[in-house]
Amino acid sequence: MSQQHPDYPHVFRPLRIGATDLRNRIFVPAHTTNYGADNLPTDRHLAYHRARAAGGAALIVFEGIRVHRSSLGRQQGVNGYEPAAIPRFRRIAEAVQAEGCRLFGQIIHLGRHIDGNFARMPSWSASDIPWSATAPPPHPMTEAEIATVVGAHAEVACNLMEAGLDGIELQMAHGHLLQQFLSPASNRRQDGYGGSAENRLRFALETLRAVRAALGPDRTLGIRISADEFLPGGLVLADMCEVVRRLCTEVQVDFVNVSHSAYHGSYTVSTQMADMAFRLEDFQPLTRGIAKALDGVTRRPAVLTVCRYRQVAQAEAMLAEGAADMVGMARAHVADPEIVAKARSGRSAETRLCIGCNQGCAGFLALSLPITCLVNPAAGREAQWPAPALQPADTRKRVLVIGAGPAGMEAAATAAERGHEVALWEREEAMGGALRWLDRMPLRREFGGLHAHQSQRLAAAGVSVSLGREAVAGDVRAHGADAVIWATGAAPQGQPLASGGTALTLEAALAAPEALGRRVLLVDALGGWSVVALAEWLADEGRTVTLVAPAGAPGWAISMYSGFALRARLRDKRVRIIAGHALADFAGGVARLTDLSLGEAGMSLEADSVVAPLPGRPRDGLARDLAALDNGAAATARLVGDCQSPRTALEAVFEGHEAGRAL
Repeated sequence: MSQQHPDYPHVFRPLRIGATDLRNRIFVPAHTTNYGADNLPTDRHLAYHRARAAGGAALIVFEGIRVHRSSLGRQQGVNGYEPAAIPRFRRIAEAVQAEGCRLFGQIIHLGRHIDGNFARMPSWSASDIPWSATAPPPHPMTEAEIATVVGAHAEVACNLMEAGLDGIELQMAHGHLLQQFLSPASNRRQDGYGGSAENRLRFALETLRAVRAALGPDRTLGIRISADEFLPGGLVLADMCEVVRRLCTEVQVDFVNVSHSAYHGSYTVSTQMADMAFRLEDFQPLTRGIAKALDGVTRRPAVLTVCRYRQVAQAEAMLAEGAADMVGMARAHVADPEIVAKARSGRSAETRLCIGCNQGCAGFLALSLPITCLVNPAAGREAQWPAPALQPADTRKRVLVIGAGPAGMEAAATAAERGHEVALWEREEAMGGALRWLDRMPLRREFGGLHAHQSQRLAAAGVSVSLGREAVAGDVRAHGADAVIWATGAAPQGQPLASGGTALTLEAALAAPEALGRRVLLVDALGGWSVVALAEWLADEGRTVTLVAPAGAPGWAISMYSGFALRARLRDKRVRIIAGHALADFAGGVARLTDLSLGEAGMSLEADSVVAPLPGRPRDGLARDLAALDNGAAATARLVGDCQSPRTALEAVFEGHEAGRAL
C-alpha cells in the first residue's frame, strides 16, 4: 500500500472508476477551448492536454465531441464521426497516457445552441423554444431524427474507443440537447418524448442504453448532469435526484459528474462558469444531494464534483467529507497546469491560482476565440511557450522594466525566469498599479491572487525592485540596459463637464470614498468591470447608486458568462440604471443628462458626486522622447499594457509576458 500523503491524504489516493485506474482524485473536466480546426482536434489540443497530464492530473475529459452534423455550430467545435478524427484523437490519447494520466471523451449534441449559419441548417431541439431572446427558434426533432442522434452517440463512442481513449462521458448537462428534452422549460412536446417526466427522460435513457450496448460492460461510461438548471420552470435538485437514480438503476453507469446550470440567455448561464462573485459553497450542496440520492443503487457510480475549486486543499476537504470521489478543476488547470504536481511535492504556495475573472477563458469563448488565461498567458500556447525555465535565453541581458503594474511585473518576472538580469522601477511606493484599488472590493478581491503570485515570482527570480523611483531620462540612460520595457500605465481621465472642470475618475473616487456622499451617480463609458464593480461596491456600502449607460447597458464588454449575474446583483442591490443617456453636466448638486435617443436634454438628478471616467491617457511620453534621441536600448524599447493602449489586465499581463519571452 502506498504511503499516505501528509497534506492531502484523500486527494492522492488511487481510484478505480469502471475499468479505469486513476492515480489520484483530481480531474480536468471537459471545457471548450476553441482549439479545433475544420471540426477536428489539433496539435494545439495535444500540447495543452499533455501539459496538464504532465502536471499531475489523474484524468482529463476532452471537451464536447460532436456526434452529428446538426451539432457542429462552428469550425472550432470538434467532431468524432469523421474517420479523420480517429488518428488525431489517438495521438492526443497517447500523449496524455504517456504522462500517467487517463483520457475520457465527452460526447455531445448541442441541440438549439448551434449557430445554424455554419452548418446551413436549423438547430435541433425538443421544441421550437429559442435559447436566447436573439436566437432563431429551433426545429422540433422528429422521432426519426431522435433515433439518428441516438445512434450517432453510440457510433462516436466506438470511434473514440478505437482511438484509444479510456472512457466516455455522455453529456446530459448545461442545457444541451439531452437536457433540452429532460427539462420542462425547453420541452413542450405532446408525443412520447414530452409531457410527463417519464417521457422527457426517454431520449436520454435511450441514448445511454445505446452507448452502453455499443461499449459493452467492460468500458468506462459515465454521465455529466446539471443538478439544478437555475432556470424558472426548469429542473431542480429534487428532479435530478430522481433522474440520476433512474438512469443508474436501469443502465450500468460508472460515474456521475455533477455540474449545474443551462446554456440559456439568462442568469443561469452566468452560474455555469461561476466567476469570483460566487463561492465554492454555492454549488457543493448539489453534489451532496446527488450523492445521497445514489445511496442504495446496486452498482453505485463514482460521484464527481466541479465548479470553483481553486486549490487542492479545497478538493481535499470535499473528498474527506465523503460526498464526492473525484474533484474537477477546469479553470484551475488553465491557470496552472502543474497545480497537482505542486501540491504533491509540497509546493502548493507556488501555485498560480485561478482568480475567477472569466476574461481569458469564458470571455474568449463568447467571442469564438481560442481560450487563454489572464494569470497564465501561456495557456493554449504550450508548444511555443513552455515554462520559462525550459526556454532559457540564448544571451543574458541587462533588462530594465519601468512600471510595476500587472504588465511590468509579468514582464520582469518572465525575463528573469529566462535568465536575464532584471531591474524593475516603480514610481509609487507599492507594486500592483490600478489593481491595488480592488483590495477595497470584496467581490473583486481575488485579483489579489495575481499580484501575490507575480510578487512571489519576482522575489524567486531575483529581480531588483526599486519602489518610489520615478523614471527620468538621465537615469534610464545611465542604467545601461540592453533592453527597456515600458509599463508605465495610463493617466486617469474624467469626463469634461459643460460648466467647466471634470467629473471624478475611478482613482479619485477610490482614494477618498468617504467624500462621495450618499447619492452617487456613475457613468459607464468603459464597458468593462471597473465602473460596474465600483457601483456594486458602493451599493453594498449603503449608498444610493445611479448608473448611466450611454451604450445602452452597463458593462457591455463583459461576456454573458458573467454579465447576467452582474445585472441580477445590480438589480437586487437597487442600483438604478439609466440606459441610452450621457452625462452633460454636474453643478450645484444636480447632474444633467442628455437623452441620446432624441439628441436633446434629458432628465436631471440630484447627486452628491459624479464619477465618470474616460479611457486613460497612455504615459508614453518619456519612452517616445528617448526613442527619438537614442540609438541604444531606448530606441528599441517595448511598450506594454496601458501605456500602449488602455485596456484590461488581460491584455496587460499577456503583453508583459510576451515582452519577457521576446528578449
